[in-house]
Amino acid sequence: MSDETSNQTPGEMGEIQQLDAADEAPATRGRLGQGVTVIREKVKTLPNSPGVYRMMNAKGDVLYVGKAKDLKKRVTAYTQLGRQSNRLLRMIAETAAMEFVTTHTEVEALLLEANLIKRYMPRYNVLLRDDKSFPYILITADHPAPQIAKHRGARNRPGEYFGPFASAGAVNRTIIALQRAFLLRPCSDSIFASRTRPCLQYQIKRCSGPCVGRINTEDYGALVTQAHDFLTGKSDAVKHRLSAEMQQASDALEFERAARLRDRIQALAAIQSRQDINLEGVEEADIIAAHQEAGHSCVQVFFFRNHGNYGNRAYFPAHDKQAEVPEILAAFLGQFYENKTPPRLILVNETPSEVELLAEALSMRAGAKVEILVPKRGDKKKAVDHALLNAKDALVRRMAESASQTRLMAALAELFKLEQPPKRIEVYDNSHISGTNPYGAMIVAGPEGFLKNQYRKYSIRDVAQGKPGPEKPEASESPEGSGLAEAPVAYEPAPAANASLADAIDAANQLAPDQISAGDDYAMMRQVLTRRFARALKEDPDRDKGLWPDLVLIDGGQGQLNVAMQVLADLGIGDLCLAAIAKGPDRNAGRERFFMPGREPFSLDPRSPVLYFLQRLRDEAHRFVIGAHRARRSKEIRRSILDEVPGVGAKRKKALLLHFGSARAVSQAGLADLAAVPGVSEAVARKIYDHFHGG
Repeated sequence: MSDETSNQTPGEMGEIQQLDAADEAPATRGRLGQGVTVIREKVKTLPNSPGVYRMMNAKGDVLYVGKAKDLKKRVTAYTQLGRQSNRLLRMIAETAAMEFVTTHTEVEALLLEANLIKRYMPRYNVLLRDDKSFPYILITADHPAPQIAKHRGARNRPGEYFGPFASAGAVNRTIIALQRAFLLRPCSDSIFASRTRPCLQYQIKRCSGPCVGRINTEDYGALVTQAHDFLTGKSDAVKHRLSAEMQQASDALEFERAARLRDRIQALAAIQSRQDINLEGVEEADIIAAHQEAGHSCVQVFFFRNHGNYGNRAYFPAHDKQAEVPEILAAFLGQFYENKTPPRLILVNETPSEVELLAEALSMRAGAKVEILVPKRGDKKKAVDHALLNAKDALVRRMAESASQTRLMAALAELFKLEQPPKRIEVYDNSHISGTNPYGAMIVAGPEGFLKNQYRKYSIRDVAQGKPGPEKPEASESPEGSGLAEAPVAYEPAPAANASLADAIDAANQLAPDQISAGDDYAMMRQVLTRRFARALKEDPDRDKGLWPDLVLIDGGQGQLNVAMQVLADLGIGDLCLAAIAKGPDRNAGRERFFMPGREPFSLDPRSPVLYFLQRLRDEAHRFVIGAHRARRSKEIRRSILDEVPGVGAKRKKALLLHFGSARAVSQAGLADLAAVPGVSEAVARKIYDHFHGG
């Protein structure tokens, strides 16, 4: 959420502050008057029907999304300036255009409003930014020996889904415990089909070995039924049944079997012991509690499904400091369940705004009646109080972390001679093995921490095949012998900086050779930075969309810094703060050296919090780019020469491999042999033959 005084000149703020109850002449001056004029023009043609409206600024950015039972009356209210808060007056002053969508009912308008808010993220709405999908436990139903697995995303695979769980960690722990308790297989169907002997999961008693016949289909089906009963809330019946079997085994002197049953019972007890709060008699519910302090809010959500506590998660919605808890809860519920099925019962600590309308909208989405209640006594009240206490604690931790982060940003500004604490820090790194599968990456951080939705991966293009180029010197060494490192490059715009944008980008592109030598870190960094900032010049030349960094960090030394300076100079960019961070002698953490244009290399105290923060930034960039490199390398390992043959898809590829035994044998086969493969016509056989024989 933007600061309350952002984008306002002193004159405009004075104009707003002078508005008491006047609606007419004094308020029709400046941008505020223009905004009122835009709204009044739109009101003339609006119907008296439900719908959704969008308020936009002169650049087309959506400022606010709202819904109304009567569009004409609701939008007319914005012209009555004496009744508006300072926040809404600023919004009206920025309004240059409006768009409208009519709906059949107010409920449809509420659902559409939540959808549009998540799509456009308007700065004057309450925003739920962290809204990832939740993981589920899936017991498949498309195989004779059903698999237990973690699932996230669309529920396309046949089977039963249990959840949602608050985190992937909670799902993983539960699956491991369920494996111990019910011995269900976690492996994929392809691995199941290829097993010839039991795997490690069987040896450590987490699987019953159906892949190799260690358990018959009927007995395995009984285990699946027990797991289903446990996950649907019949845990006591399952435990009693296992206890009875254990006693029978013990009485029959089958002590090994009794010990295995004992271990399964203990695994079930371990799952239930993690459920710190429970609701007797409630099959499914979400407990949602909001706490507000110092203009910030935390919304804590607990998930109860199948009579069990599936964990909790904290959210920190962005909103105006004057927003009240009922308004925040209403906006949160609308956006939170926009892509999720609501439970039949939602318990909250305060009544949300327009609660009846909200409950009707959620009922429409769920396909069943949804109740939103504020409990006054009993176990439900205790559960809500517990959620509220968690919300308070989470907000206190968040505010403490925010204060610490603010101090770090201020220390960074002092270290790198910035005019103000940085709001956007970009860190760049490359990864490859002897020049193969090269990737570059950019990670982004700000006052709120890592901005992972801003991360970018760059697949390095035009890499020459062959031996890698000369290895670059360590950043802490003298980079002699490299033309880029012989002398610092003057960090100022190139002479052609006043030319057109296209000329500047062309000049930067000419800086890179047609092909990059394998392993040339400097050329890779040049390409990544050129692509990043040429695009920034094209998409945000005025630097008003928040896409430009205040600080650019390069993982490397003087050589990498010189490359970055040259790229920015050729693009005519001369006002970004650049720094390179190099590992110290023997690559020891804590002895990093920093390189900046016009400054001697320097180091920080090994115990400095700023150094630790910069190490975290560097390590995060390293982690991200290595992940991209490994993913590409794994994909390359799985590639076959048959993937490059036109007209050969997965089915024909499988048929060819089954017929010939290997891809190499396919490449050496004759035309008649290829045509004899089932599913391969003479035309396709000719394509395959020509591909490998240069026809």
